[in-house]
Amino acid sequence: MSPPRKESCTAVREVLNRVGDKWSVYVVGALSEGPMRFNALKRSIDGISQRMLTFTLKSLEQDGLVTRTVYPTVPARVDYELTKMGLTLLEPVQALVEWAQVHQPAIHAARERHRKKQEKVLKAAA
Repeated sequence: MSPPRKESCTAVREVLNRVGDKWSVYVVGALSEGPMRFNALKRSIDGISQRMLTFTLKSLEQDGLVTRTVYPTVPARVDYELTKMGLTLLEPVQALVEWAQVHQPAIHAARERHRKKQEKVLKAAA
């Protein structure tokens, strides 16, 4: 396999920055259940601020992963929903979640080993 071209790496990094950030993953996961209103989304995503949810939804909409539908009611009703392309994210996101769940204990153990190793190095240097 030949090494990836610079343009390819840039494109991949740009996409991963969008779909790989914590809040985008949570929004995509929440919308996997179907269309949701803003406040329902906010309630379903623990710890997200109104500002961050607004920013994340706008970014996902800009990238063609989420649609925003405004209904002419009083007050206006706005629903957010995954697009066809957004729905294709569910499988890789679910695979990543499952991978994280399976490997979390090993990652935690590795971090602990690394922490102890660093403590020994610091003690030896002192």
